[in-house]
Amino acid sequence: MRTSGTDTVLDLGDPRAIEDLRVFLSRARSVEDGAVRLQAVGSVLAAYVLVMGPRALGEPVPTVLGLRTAGLARPAQADVTVSIASVFDRLARLGGSGTELELPPAQVRAPWAAVTPPRGPWAPEGTVDADAVRAAAEAGIAEVAATVPDQPGAAVLQGVRAAVWGRDLEPCPALPAGAAFAAHLLGFIAPGEDLQWFSCGPWSRLSSSRGHVLCRRPAVLQGL
Repeated sequence: MRTSGTDTVLDLGDPRAIEDLRVFLSRARSVEDGAVRLQAVGSVLAAYVLVMGPRALGEPVPTVLGLRTAGLARPAQADVTVSIASVFDRLARLGGSGTELELPPAQVRAPWAAVTPPRGPWAPEGTVDADAVRAAAEAGIAEVAATVPDQPGAAVLQGVRAAVWGRDLEPCPALPAGAAFAAHLLGFIAPGEDLQWFSCGPWSRLSSSRGHVLCRRPAVLQGL
């Protein structure tokens, strides 16, 4: 249900911002559960998607989210988790020139959306070479493809993903390799631009001009 005072229409003000959102969601739904959290606060829209996460308590899979932000032409307040398919339906109605996104009325249950990454303060930790991030992602994708048998069960597939994407990211051991996969999958690696690494409590963030990857390792991988 929507809370009182929640806006139902978000004006992104530019057809290019609508297209950016369409591309971002298209990339995201190729791997995970097909939900997006749309959070509007004032003049900024934040769109969160799940790239990977544990499906059971104690599973050694990091939580990895993709985040893309956009400016709003009119300030708004909203926080809904809806299916990506329902957002695509509304984007299609806008054609090539509309900018006002009507929020779908029906929300979906996505446990990951209740795990809210902090807004800050984010401490800068350094930069991570973009080519190394891309190479780590491509190597992991190839390893998963080579390891998973034909027609694997969900448990087998999740086990392989945990082993590959839960390990340390080679150029930056403080991050899981799943962060590289998310940056590559979502198109956040820009040519000639290294990624910025930040930390806030148990969360880490990789950022570029194209978007942000937020990740948190489960306690089993943190040695807690």
